[in-house]
Amino acid sequence: FVYIFTYNLFQFCGHTWILANTITRFFTFGTALADTFYSVGFVMSLCQLLSALELFHIADGIEKARLLPRFLQFQVMEKNILLLVVNMCEEIQRKPVVCLQFFLWNILDLLYPHELLCVVATPPIAMLWTRYSLWIPVYTLSVINEAGIAVWQLLKERRQHLERWSRRRKEN
Repeated sequence: FVYIFTYNLFQFCGHTWILANTITRFFTFGTALADTFYSVGFVMSLCQLLSALELFHIADGIEKARLLPRFLQFQVMEKNILLLVVNMCEEIQRKPVVCLQFFLWNILDLLYPHELLCVVATPPIAMLWTRYSLWIPVYTLSVINEAGIAVWQLLKERRQHLERWSRRRKEN
């Protein structure tokens, strides 16, 4: 009980800090948030790394959920993979889209109070409705945003390869 409560409380505090920091930076510095990753990236990486523990919680029976859907869920695998890519590619870290991505992710992760209440008692119906109904459009927008970024990167690479191919062809 204490462990799972502490885990969910840590995740809630971490994601709340990231969201507050991102919003504050946006209103303070405007849309050019090239250094958002440098200011919140460590905490975001730590929270996401710890989110993998949710799979162990299910496997050990600490939490009651199905393992495969949670494994494939956006919360664990996709976010960790995308965050790994951002960590590895320094040119992506400076893009303003990272600020938007962190903002959307952390809005989704503010659902940890639901998890905290589930540990302590039954959450109110409004929180259950929010958890299972209201966040679906936000989740969908986040996935569309990520898909757009991936397509944009692929189109950029395609253009570069076609330009090189065209130059080589003109030279011959």
